Amino acid sequence: MNTHGHLVSGAFGIVALLAVAPYEAAAAAPAKVQTISLGFVSKRAPAEVEPRFRDFVDYVARKLSSSSSTVEGRVVIAPSPLQLAKLLEEKKVDFYTDRPYPTYVINKQGAARLILRRWRGGMAEYRGILFAKKDGGATKLEDLRGKLVAFEDPGSTTGHFLPKVFLLRKGFRLAEKPGLEAKIGAKEIGYIFTYSTNKIVELVDSGKAAAGAFSNDDYARLGEQSKAGIAILAETETFPRNLVSVRRDLDPARLKRLIEVMLAMHQDDEGRKILEKFDNTTKFDLLPGGEETMRRKLVDLFRSGEKK
Repeated sequence: MNTHGHLVSGAFGIVALLAVAPYEAAAAAPAKVQTISLGFVSKRAPAEVEPRFRDFVDYVARKLSSSSSTVEGRVVIAPSPLQLAKLLEEKKVDFYTDRPYPTYVINKQGAARLILRRWRGGMAEYRGILFAKKDGGATKLEDLRGKLVAFEDPGSTTGHFLPKVFLLRKGFRLAEKPGLEAKIGAKEIGYIFTYSTNKIVELVDSGKAAAGAFSNDDYARLGEQSKAGIAILAETETFPRNLVSVRRDLDPARLKRLIEVMLAMHQDDEGRKILEKFDNTTKFDLLPGGEETMRRKLVDLFRSGEKK
């Protein structure tokens, strides 16, 4: 009887151990490690660019982590918009933030879609300004026919596309020129790219260009003397300064949480400090009018500007 009792007791003990063992093993198993990858377009060496975004992506990764899954942040640098589009397609990048024109170029490849607007320097949007020399320069847009206009660079929203499309929609004909001495038809407006806001101001001030274009931010940064010498001919519609996009096939639950984290980031002290370090970001918010409205706005502007 005693022997039987010992056997029964031993059997129950083994069963109990077997029942508890899986739970102990699960508790002891390390959390699954996942990644969230932020993409950025830059021709500079990754080692130079990555530190600018490291705190931001680490913060996002930490907020995405849970008791069962640890998320690690990665920064992936692509030398061109099209190469970033390829990385999105290959699932090597999960989300990215950029100016409107690179965003348009990347997203039209089909691998990503818009999710948020990014505020920088306390502002969500900016606009283009067409200006001339105050004394002795053009006084109205019609005065620019047969003259030269200085734009910033081919990818600039406020220093190229917005003012260019503004003029096109007013009925003006524009033609890119190879340099300052190029011949300009009497019925057209010639334009060149300077790749420098300071150069635009210099060309207008010296009379080598009849007008220039830059952003309202650029205008605000001018000294009082420079502002006094400028006559504003026109201001364009406003446009988002920066946008956030995500690869199209990102897990819906991960996407939902990513959006929640980014929308709330400016509401805590740590988040605000990291955002400020992240290229003077103020906050993220939802796209005005929704994704489709913003997508059409990008297409309407940049497709029109690229055709001419």
